[in-house]
Parts: sequence; structure tokens; C-alpha cells
Amino acid sequence: MTERSSASSILLATGGLITLATAMGIGRFVYTPILPFMQEALDLTPPQAGLIASANFLGYLLGALAASKSHLPGDRRLWFLSALGVSAATTAAMGLVDEMAPFLLLRFVSGVASAFALIFSAAYILEALTQAGRGKLSALFFAGVGVGIVVSSLLVSALAAFGGSWSSLWLASGLLSFGGLIAVIRLVPARKTVQAAAPPVRREGKRDTRLIALIIAYGLFGFGYVITATFISTMVRSDPLLQPIEPYVWLTVGVAAAPSVAFWGWMGRRIGNDRSFVVACLVQAFGVALSVLSTDLVAVLLAAALLGGTFMGLTALGLMHARSLSQGDPRRSLGLMTAAFGLGQVIGPGFAGYTHDLTGSFTAPSLVAAGLLVVAAGLGLKARA
Repeated sequence: MTERSSASSILLATGGLITLATAMGIGRFVYTPILPFMQEALDLTPPQAGLIASANFLGYLLGALAASKSHLPGDRRLWFLSALGVSAATTAAMGLVDEMAPFLLLRFVSGVASAFALIFSAAYILEALTQAGRGKLSALFFAGVGVGIVVSSLLVSALAAFGGSWSSLWLASGLLSFGGLIAVIRLVPARKTVQAAAPPVRREGKRDTRLIALIIAYGLFGFGYVITATFISTMVRSDPLLQPIEPYVWLTVGVAAAPSVAFWGWMGRRIGNDRSFVVACLVQAFGVALSVLSTDLVAVLLAAALLGGTFMGLTALGLMHARSLSQGDPRRSLGLMTAAFGLGQVIGPGFAGYTHDLTGSFTAPSLVAAGLLVVAAGLGLKARA
């Protein structure tokens, strides 16, 4: 490999990093640190907050199903660049409205955009890196979500410290997202599509059984992580003992997430992606339970680190394992995995919001989520059979 081609692969992976930082780290997850400010200013109840989150995840689910259609016309690069533009626009527009109906619509459309950005950028960029013999740079690609969370968390904390309103936080996040789009246009050039080599023939029954088990496990993972990922900042703000760490808890999630894909990729090379998926599910289950079973500041920050340190690792491990079980164009398998993940996310926030109204805390739904992550680990073992 020439030095020039190596540099171009790094730039391409960096473009992928910024893609996921923009569409996922900001477009999807900036809602978490902004939510406490919205609740305070707009008197949003936990069920309403959960409904807004679920609207985003419903859009993500339907977007994943649409993006998985193999006959969808057009260039993959154009699709994910367009999705980035929509994500940036809907993020900024959240700061221009203050009623539930437009909140739900904007977050729904943003969810569709984030799914298209993930699936088409993964298909386009990861395929190019694989063909260039730089598949290990996929860790840099998936680190984008954590980087986006860190950057948006710092942005929200800084603006809030200077008295920024919840609406200004959305507008600034949208502006940052447009900057990300411009960078991606420069870093990810258009290229000719090369037909992938035919994969080795596998026994259909065994392949289908493993893939089905993995898809179900991935859906449970979507439910298992999303309650903590949506409400952890709210949980910290509502507890006087934990309020001192509010500016740091979501930042901790992002800092842990950024290198996590590289770590879990290393684990995958040592013990296999399938075994690593199981271990990561169990680690995340412990973190989710710890987030509601302790009011110790260090323990809650540890819970945030375990969440951040596993959710993108699990995302990458699941998608890479699904690619290995796929035949032909992997977009369908990636889409089905993302759809299952999206379904779990749609159910989780609403379930948590209404359960909070019944019990007065997020403890019960978080423990349910932890239990389902253990079940996902069991299904991960089945996906190895």
C-alpha cells in the first residue's frame, strides 16, 4: 500500500467519523443533555420527554427499514450526505418551536435521517476501507458517535454556563452539524462502485438461525441501553446528591464511547465478535443497574462510563457480525439489525416515562432494561451456534 493511499484511507475514515459524530452523536443524542433544560423551561413531564425520544427512535426504525431496501435508487454517498443535511436542519429547527407536535415531527424526521446516514455511510465507507485493505480503520469510523457526544456535551455545558436557553442549545447544535456536513463533503470523495467479490457459500439454515438470534439480541440491546442513554442527565439533575456531576455525566459517556470501538474490536480479534458481543452485553447490564442502585458520585460516573464504553462497541460488534453472516450486498442485514435496534429504542423511553409516573423513579424500568441485556447476552451465545 502506498503512502498516498494510506493517507486517503485515513481521511476517508475521518470523514466517516464526522458523519457519525454529526448524525448520531449530535443529531440523535444531543437531546439527552438538553432535555433537563427543556423540562425546566417547558414543564415537560417524563412521559412527554419519553414520547419525544420515542418519536426520534420511531423515525430511526422506519428509516432503517427504508434504507435496507436493495432496490433503493441513487448513489450511496448522495444519500448519506443528504441525510446529514436533514439531520442538521431538524436539529437547528428544534430551537425554533416550543410545542409537542412540532417536537415530535422534527425528532421523527431526524431519526429517519440518522438511520439513512448510518446505513449508507457504513455501506459506502466501510466497503471502501475493506477494498483498500484498511478494514481496521472501521474503529475510527465508529468512534464518531462518542466524539459527537463529547463535542455536543461540551457545547451544551459551555453555553449553559453562560446562561444559554434550551432553544439556543438546539440552534448551536444544528449549526455545528452543518459544519460537520461541510467537512464530510470534503473528506469523502465520490468514487466508482466496485462489485464486491462473491462471499463463500454457507448453509442457509445455520446462517439464518444465527442471524435471527443476533437480530433479536440487537433489538433487546436497543431497549437495554436507551433508557439510561435518554434519562441519565435527568436522573442526575433530579437527585440533589448527584447534581454536582450533571455537567460531567454525559461527557463521561462520550469520552468512554470514543475509544470503545477500538477496544471491542481488539477483543473481537482475540475472542471473536460473537463472544465479545456477549461480554459487552453483560458489562452494560451491570452499568445500567448501577446507574439507579447507587447514589455515590463515583459509582454513577462509573455507570456512565460503562454505558459509553459498551453501547458503540455493541453497535459495531453486532453490525460486523451481521456482515459476516450476510450474502451479497450487506445493506439488507444491516437494515434489519438497525430496525430491530430501533424498535427496542422506540419502546424504551415511553416505557420508562410512564413507569416513572407510576413508581416515582427510573429504578424499575432501568432494572428491566438490565435484565433484558442479560437475555441479549444469552441470545448472543445462540448466535454462535
